[in-house]
Amino acid sequence: MASRMNRKTLSSARIRQLLAAAAKTRILVIGDVMLDHFIWGQVGRISPEAPVPVVDFVRESFIPGGAANVARNLAALRVPAEIFGAVGRDSSAIHLKRLLCEHHIACDGLIAHAARPTSVKTRIVAHQQQVVRLDRETRSTLDDKSTRRLLALVESRIAGAAAVIVGDYGKGVVSQPLLDELKQLCRRHGAWLSLDPKQVHHLNLTGLSLITPNRKEAFELANVPDELRHPDPLADRNLMLVVDRLLKELQPVLLLVTLGELGMLLCQSGQKPFHIPTLAQEVFDVSGAGDTVIASFTLAIAAGASPIEAAILSNHCAGIVVGKVGTATAAPEELLASSKGR
Repeated sequence: MASRMNRKTLSSARIRQLLAAAAKTRILVIGDVMLDHFIWGQVGRISPEAPVPVVDFVRESFIPGGAANVARNLAALRVPAEIFGAVGRDSSAIHLKRLLCEHHIACDGLIAHAARPTSVKTRIVAHQQQVVRLDRETRSTLDDKSTRRLLALVESRIAGAAAVIVGDYGKGVVSQPLLDELKQLCRRHGAWLSLDPKQVHHLNLTGLSLITPNRKEAFELANVPDELRHPDPLADRNLMLVVDRLLKELQPVLLLVTLGELGMLLCQSGQKPFHIPTLAQEVFDVSGAGDTVIASFTLAIAAGASPIEAAILSNHCAGIVVGKVGTATAAPEELLASSKGR
């Protein structure tokens, strides 16, 4: 075990063991679900009407996004996942549910709301580069009645679940009443509770099992200006100040700060932060990388991994997905290949 930890990677045998154990668990995902729409094309000229590229259409694709992409990442690693959230009474909701069923993700927890259109993000991509993104959505807070319906659905399914992941993208489903009730439900049922924070509505995040902010979100949560950076995260005084403040104020079991090209920093109270350098060889697209991190870390914990093992496994998964264009996932075969290549 010690040598494996020193290399900051996992053996293929240990990855297989964790994936096999995770496949016997069940993880609930609740939050802002979306439909990711990709238009793929080629650019060969600039428009004579305005200084913008003209994209010649090649194809389009649709992928579950937001909290639904967290569930998709779990399903890609063969982990039973159930999704809870709000969608509109529209064709996008029908399309999203069909995609979720194709990925074998239970979506009975999606409630239809006549006044809230299904969130759709349309990205135009040319030559592996995102040209523009168009969002069709509402950011208004979900009404109390619908929030209670969602919580009732979660309560009906949480018995026996290993973990709950909250996918907060600032679109109104995740509120303080919902989060407070989820904390109590998870405490009563012994379920792990993970959340990737968004600072758009300043939730009280105390008492969670796992928080996974990126560097910007971590500094915002700690209310500290990010003025100076150090290439070595462990020598970054500002970052260490932020980590210490978040651990003391929010008291999570674990804090995982994602640092882009500098990898990840795993932090827990009373222990020295553990830095894991990135494994990404090439970065084509970071869309959905945070979804991959929280999904893979949580499933590893549910499978009995130590926090360091869970961070290493999620780092492998993140290195895989950022090497792809579009909202992507990591498959077990890719994860095993990644471990063999180190």
